[in-house]
Amino acid sequence: MLILKYLVNLVNMYGTSTISYNLGTMVGNGVEWRGRRAVSALIASEIVVEETRPEITTLINHKDNTKKSDKTLQAIQRVGQAVNLAVGRFVKVGEAIANENWDLKEEINIACIEAKQAGETIAALTDITNLNHLESDGQITIFTDKTGMIKAARLLLSSVTKVLLLADRVVIKQIITSRNKVLATMERLEKVNSFQEFVQIFSQFGNEMVEFAHLSGDRQNDLKDEKKKAKMAAARAVLEKCTMMLLTASKTCLRHPNCESAHKNKEGVFDRMKVALDKVIEIVTDCKPNGETDISSVSIFTGIKEFKMNIEALRENLYFQSKENLSVTLEVILERTEDFTDSAYTSHEHRERILELSTQARMELQQLISVWIQAQSKKTKSIAEELELSILKISHSLNELKKELHSTATQLAADLLKYHADHVVLKALKLTGVEGNLEALAEYACKLSEQKEQLVETCRLLRHISGTEPMEITCIHAEETFQVTGQQIISAAETLTLHPSSKIAKENLDVFCEAWESQISDMSTLLREISDVFEGRRGEKYGYLSLPKPMKNNANLKSLKPDKPDSEEQAKIAKLGLKLGLLTSDADCEIEKWEDQENEIVQYGRNMSTMAYSLYLFTRGEGPLKTSQDLIHQLEVFAAEGLKLTSSVQAFSKQLKDDDKLMLLLEINKLIPLCHQLQTVTKTSLQNKVFLKVDKCITKTRSMMALLVQLLSLCYKLLKKSETDTNCLNSFQLQMENNGWVSVTNKDSMDGKI
Repeated sequence: MLILKYLVNLVNMYGTSTISYNLGTMVGNGVEWRGRRAVSALIASEIVVEETRPEITTLINHKDNTKKSDKTLQAIQRVGQAVNLAVGRFVKVGEAIANENWDLKEEINIACIEAKQAGETIAALTDITNLNHLESDGQITIFTDKTGMIKAARLLLSSVTKVLLLADRVVIKQIITSRNKVLATMERLEKVNSFQEFVQIFSQFGNEMVEFAHLSGDRQNDLKDEKKKAKMAAARAVLEKCTMMLLTASKTCLRHPNCESAHKNKEGVFDRMKVALDKVIEIVTDCKPNGETDISSVSIFTGIKEFKMNIEALRENLYFQSKENLSVTLEVILERTEDFTDSAYTSHEHRERILELSTQARMELQQLISVWIQAQSKKTKSIAEELELSILKISHSLNELKKELHSTATQLAADLLKYHADHVVLKALKLTGVEGNLEALAEYACKLSEQKEQLVETCRLLRHISGTEPMEITCIHAEETFQVTGQQIISAAETLTLHPSSKIAKENLDVFCEAWESQISDMSTLLREISDVFEGRRGEKYGYLSLPKPMKNNANLKSLKPDKPDSEEQAKIAKLGLKLGLLTSDADCEIEKWEDQENEIVQYGRNMSTMAYSLYLFTRGEGPLKTSQDLIHQLEVFAAEGLKLTSSVQAFSKQLKDDDKLMLLLEINKLIPLCHQLQTVTKTSLQNKVFLKVDKCITKTRSMMALLVQLLSLCYKLLKKSETDTNCLNSFQLQMENNGWVSVTNKDSMDGKI
């Protein structure tokens, strides 16, 4: 933070070390402040003091020298003015925040006034026009009151901190308000009975979810606690995936209102989303509901790490802790290895080896305790060496145990992922659903339940050997996802089996199966990361963007080789992808309204929506598109499909009245240029700037999808209006015919011809 850095410079210049340490600490930890990102505008001053650095360095090295040259005094004045200007900008933004938040306005304004006063005081104290005249040696002796500078610096530090913390409360309030809006709309979605009403409410829900995703995403980037960051990422992943599930599950319920399994499927989605929303608020507010505490047990690897630290501390202090505590700690660790030895999926060889190493660790600890007791009474060199040897022996035993546990869990996970790579059970469930075969459904539902239990148990074992807290959270998230999604797939399959001709029930099952396959893919990535940590590589960060993967014999890819994406680029692409995913939902809702599903406009719209959904999956590292080349090809097809749609809509417009035709053509004229622009972007070569190209392409695609939703809605309304007008005309003609007017009309017509 620039303001704080200027304060440190001034303190050093004036030789005042009283608060230098505290200010330095605040500068170092400035990025840790919870309000940092929330009020980035407050601390984004562009004042640069590069020119003053040589003078500042000199002043720091000669703190006790009260005589300053004219050059040094000018440097002091520049820094003082810089502080005042930075504070002025800070106060302006703070006051703007206060005006938008009346409940905190008074507190923020008071803090802003204090900051402004402190800035002005510092500027006055560093004003060289207030200093004495030059002495004969060209130097000036400074008689400035150091106490005044310290007071001003402390006041500024205090007031800036207050504003940042109050602004942070504003951000928390925004997230809570956004969550409450989402919950309120979800309640309306749960109670909706008509499809038309559902479409309207879901559109509002989509916009609210995008807002919540942005706010919670910014907050996630703020978090410095990696464990909290992982929890936030897990909760937001649930919300993102469940948004798509909620759409199809709700549509299935509306189509089959008396189907119990459809309602069960829908309720599961709503319940999971509510839990995830609460989890985000729990992380943001840093407090659990009803005073609950985190009861999750410590993993085996974490327990071993803490145990080894305790025994190694004996080298420095023999009275660091009691023998009983060490024994209890080891027993707790070894008790958790029962998750491995009691598992039906652990091989006999691994089980025997784990039990053997556990017994060895107990024996080594008893030997260590025996030597430890002797070392407390006899402080000889031989006893010290024996203690060191005992510490090394038990450390070695525990390291061997870690290797065995790691080998057991990773081998089991790798075999399981390989065995289920083809998703045979999911394919069978889809087939039995379409066939309406209830007996086969029961058989394959049982097989999926067995697979689910295997995966859940494997995730539990992986958590023990994960090695870091964030990966522990990821393992817990994977375990919960398999547990919940497995049940939802079965209920979705049951709905399809009971209604085998239902397109929406089939689509719903597909969505849940995709979520399962996605989690299997995530688990494979997690397994690699766990192995990287265990082997000391710490691994590369596996991004969720598949950009791009190397392919053989493809010279064109040389121009698509990207620099490693930074977090801001990834976050931007992810946000665009989420918006795109929600727009595909809106498009599907509009398509669902059409009675004639074979209509050309509907077919082209559905094709575009399907391709856009693939692009959304790409931003998550999922789906059929694996490389940037795949993405570019898909976008070319998407643009071509958009132009076909415009041709069909133009043909349809010829059936309309002039006013309606003009309205429709205006919308078409917006879409055609976007299609051509997207084609141009896909053909443009951007060496080493793949993310820039992807960003532009997805932005264009999003704009096209927004227009597609509008076009589908407008075409549907105009089609209905046209049908109504035709029906009215037919009815009028029939009435005229019944009243004998047709003969007269025909006669007049004939007379006219004569």
